[in-house]
Amino acid sequence: MNVVTERIIQLGMLIFILGGWQLGVTAGFIDVFFFPAPLDIFNQMIRWIVDPSFYRHVSITLTETVLGYIIGTGLGVAAGVWLGLSRSAARILDPFIKGLNAIPRVVLAPIFVLWLGLGLWSKVALAVTLVFFITFFNAMQGVREVNPVVLANARILGARRSDLLRHVYFPAAASWILSSLRTSVGFAVVGAIIGEYLGSSAGLGYLIAQAEGNFDAVGVFAGIIILAVFVLIIDRILDVLEGRLIKWRPNAAEERAT
Repeated sequence: MNVVTERIIQLGMLIFILGGWQLGVTAGFIDVFFFPAPLDIFNQMIRWIVDPSFYRHVSITLTETVLGYIIGTGLGVAAGVWLGLSRSAARILDPFIKGLNAIPRVVLAPIFVLWLGLGLWSKVALAVTLVFFITFFNAMQGVREVNPVVLANARILGARRSDLLRHVYFPAAASWILSSLRTSVGFAVVGAIIGEYLGSSAGLGYLIAQAEGNFDAVGVFAGIIILAVFVLIIDRILDVLEGRLIKWRPNAAEERAT
């Protein structure tokens, strides 16, 4: 099955779902209080898009997401590589890491608000906690999966520790790290939205919370769809980056041929 056929099937499924949903609302089988008509949701999205003030909310959520994503990813990769290389440090810190990871992130939101206020950084901090552990565990496991034969050969050739990091450890862990980057995008958005949902004066989470407070299901669904599209765009960007950074990995066609 080629790519065009797959896209046609995906489009057909989308039309079938939305069309059935719209027909169900029109026929009265679906309660619009809980599931508003897709056309109403689409019209609400258009009203937001043509409103200049809407982009202020988008920029705030985007800033919180990007900062939380970059900081959480950087800390997670650094800590994961460090503990992946230092088994003794990993054993010492293991109970503390597991204890921190066991804390539900949502309960940290009020604490961050108390510490950092209702501004930008409380949302960034929550996003960081969601992104950090995903990237951390993948980076650590990726470093530990390095082939010992490759390491031994590199050392025989005179590779220093910095050379091993650059030419052996990071390339070997790249697949693990990039897979965690894709997963953590959604969590970065979730952290920003939850923070805005609990207390803010702007942002997409604020718009969704405002719509929920007014029992406006149309606004809630419109905000959810906009967030989903936002994450899909970032995921597509990561696909392109992954394809350029990991050129050695065979594509699906090559794997089927072998």
